[in-house]
Amino acid sequence: MVFFTSDGLSAADSGRSGAGASDQPPAWAFVWDPSVQVPAPGETPVALPGSNASFSWKQARDLFAALDWHPEAHPAMPDVVANGRKPDVRACGSCHRVEGTGGPENASLAGLPVAYFVQQIADFRSGARRMSGAERPSTQAMLASAKGLTDDDIRAAAEYFAKLARKPVIKVVESDTIPKTGPSRLFYVKSPAGGTETLGQRIVEMPDDVDRFELRDSRATFTAYVPVGSVARGEALVKTGGSGATNACGLCHGSELKGFGDVPAIAGRSPTYIVRQLWEFQHGNRSGGAGALMQQTAERLSQKDMIDIAAYVSSLDP
Repeated sequence: MVFFTSDGLSAADSGRSGAGASDQPPAWAFVWDPSVQVPAPGETPVALPGSNASFSWKQARDLFAALDWHPEAHPAMPDVVANGRKPDVRACGSCHRVEGTGGPENASLAGLPVAYFVQQIADFRSGARRMSGAERPSTQAMLASAKGLTDDDIRAAAEYFAKLARKPVIKVVESDTIPKTGPSRLFYVKSPAGGTETLGQRIVEMPDDVDRFELRDSRATFTAYVPVGSVARGEALVKTGGSGATNACGLCHGSELKGFGDVPAIAGRSPTYIVRQLWEFQHGNRSGGAGALMQQTAERLSQKDMIDIAAYVSSLDP
């Protein structure tokens, strides 16, 4: 049973030269189509390969309960991660998964430095970190949760996710054509009818098994289709700054881009997420913490540059 909570937008967005050329975020990175109807969830428990647990689709829709398919694989969850607190604080492990792997529509939390995690919640609360595009349900839920968290909640969640190892769940594939995208709401899925379409200047990141991802299994994997040649171009930008187009990423994120001190790792992250954040930094929507430095880093990037950087960074072992 597929819920298709993603969006089948397929128009290719063209590159642009820096922040001034367009105030519109790339639609393929900020996917949202509220017209797609989501089927009513069933109550019959279902199983997944590699897990002894079983949960229903109705449980998967309950954002106040994180589905734990692999309880042996992580430390005990604090209550805010496992259950949240009604009416506004959703369970962190529900949207971001129990093992912190997240998905194309949000962020991976595994391995984030505690201080960085705490700062991001503070920025969401203060408005220093904003999210562009249409007001998606995921965005609204995140902002409501951030405002409802206590200091103890934030610290408990931060310390839990900081202990988790980051997982290699994304395969980057360069291609001119990709599987045809289907009707969806928050992230891309393959069309049930099959077929192909042109990728163009965008990244299309799809779960390899939609059911597994929709059932909130942290072991769900993804294929990210990127333009041909983007990984090599991105490597040059990341390592050298591209003759003034940006700054070498390793200066802050570490030589292997696996983080340094309170600076988060970016290697192996969702390329869709990477592009969204570069766009947000470029447009001043992330002004807390290192926001000013990152805005300078991103201010001269075209959308093509962002795609190339994301393609390379995401191809690395986390």
